[in-house]
Amino acid sequence: MLFFKRLFKTPRFQAEARAIFRQIAGRARNPVFYTVYGVPDTIDGRFEMLCLHAYAVFHGLKDKGADAEVLSQAIYDAMFTDLDGSLRELGVADLGVGRRIKAMTEALNGRIQAYDRGLAGGDTELAEAVRRNVYGTVAPHDDQVRAMAAYLCNIRPVFVRASFEDLCAARVMPLLPEPPASLEARNATG
Repeated sequence: MLFFKRLFKTPRFQAEARAIFRQIAGRARNPVFYTVYGVPDTIDGRFEMLCLHAYAVFHGLKDKGADAEVLSQAIYDAMFTDLDGSLRELGVADLGVGRRIKAMTEALNGRIQAYDRGLAGGDTELAEAVRRNVYGTVAPHDDQVRAMAAYLCNIRPVFVRASFEDLCAARVMPLLPEPPASLEARNATG
């Protein structure tokens, strides 16, 4: 009987994870990233913005206990369930979806490591991680790369300082600073 309860039981934090992922996806679609910051408005560019925002959320959940680990995994699962559905809507053949999802999970895991190393290594190393990943298919201006790295540096601490309860209730994303609408505005404020 226990087997059937586990089989049909909704995983913990599934609803919360979907709500958080919807906020991540909404934030990643902000037009300023694709117009001012020069992120390519392509499937790859949009995936990179999902990864950047997911990284900040996952980083904020680190070291917040066992429930935070479960929530982090649930967000990860919600993200890739959504991406799986998106690929199918785009007409990717069933056999190709699994292969692409596997590549995307490996890419996200690589981004997490690269951003962790970049943040630990300083501004130059973070800018290079952003250049390689966010702008991997285009040649951005240096100020766009610096602005995107600064944006990541500005949002990450918001998640780190947030309580698990606020993260779980999806109350943190609205507290994030908006990306400046121009690179000049960003340079004026630092």
